[in-house]
Amino acid sequence: MKIKSVEPLILHMPVNRASISDSTHSITHWGVVGTMITAEDGQCGFGFTGTHAHLPSDRLVTSCIRDCYADLLIGEDANDIARLWQKLARFPAVQWVGRAGITQLALAAVDMALWDLKARAAGMPLWSLLGGATSRTVPAYNTDIGWLSIPTDQLVDGARRAVEVDGFRGLKIKVGSDDPLRDVERFEKVRRAVGPSITIAVDGNGRWDLPTCLRFSARAEPLDVFWFEEPLWYDDIAGHRRLAQATTIPIALGEQLYTAEAFNAFLDAEAVHFVQPDVTRLGGISEYITVADAAHARRLPVVPHVGDMGQVHVHLAYWHPASTMLEYIPWIMDWFEDPIRVTGGAYARPEKPGAGSMPTEAAIQRFARPLG
Repeated sequence: MKIKSVEPLILHMPVNRASISDSTHSITHWGVVGTMITAEDGQCGFGFTGTHAHLPSDRLVTSCIRDCYADLLIGEDANDIARLWQKLARFPAVQWVGRAGITQLALAAVDMALWDLKARAAGMPLWSLLGGATSRTVPAYNTDIGWLSIPTDQLVDGARRAVEVDGFRGLKIKVGSDDPLRDVERFEKVRRAVGPSITIAVDGNGRWDLPTCLRFSARAEPLDVFWFEEPLWYDDIAGHRRLAQATTIPIALGEQLYTAEAFNAFLDAEAVHFVQPDVTRLGGISEYITVADAAHARRLPVVPHVGDMGQVHVHLAYWHPASTMLEYIPWIMDWFEDPIRVTGGAYARPEKPGAGSMPTEAAIQRFARPLG
């Protein structure tokens, strides 16, 4: 199955409200930035990275795909995914300027497209192509109710509705305010509204320093926090280790890590408890598997960050034995050929061939942005 063409694409899809904010970001659209890879027999696969829909930086990703990776792929056998990953990831000229950031996001899109193409050609959903499901069900936890920009009364109402109406048994609330006690108060009100049996995690998006995290954790511990996600700056291994030693709240992280080696550093330091790789950052599905296997070898749970909005990760969550649950953010699912679906607080297992990454033609027509 020889590769005929590699065509980059930028889509900017609106989120499901005017805007959302966490402690460090505020966005109105989600970027689906990637590539369509077409084989000589006409079969196609699509892969993408998730961005904040900033056109100048999105064009850096697509230009890397077009100008650095495409020529390395044309004429190659699309089935040789492991070899092609190595060829792109270790290509000297790109490696010299990359190994993280733009080049890794571009690699993630290419790798995902190759897996999507392979699964489509085999007529199998990705989880089946990889070896079959290891889970009967994948519980979903709802992040979309918990943005820091949501007023407290609406946060409480949304959390109660997610549990009582939609059947979620897990929620996540954003923290990272100027005053950490405000976040403790918001958490406490949600806990009171949904009761003690619902798991509630918090996510700081890397804003606070260690003293602030320690202060928050001391106040929040009695409220049964399921995990504290990205409490500190993303690369601060020593700080995460010290926090993990000082609190009973488990540490979760991984969305801002780009390599298996970066994950291994946190794992070796015993600075993480819930491992959160993301196929849209981590060089795609191939490197995700390496990280998930490393976590599983240490008997740590894998709970992906959904930069793909869950489209691809649902396949990996059903397949990989370390997976325990999956984040739910329902922004763009209706613009994919095989959209994610959550019913009664659990993900439906996808059954269509592919990786779930192919946008609809309507999405492409409506949301495509110029490559420049």
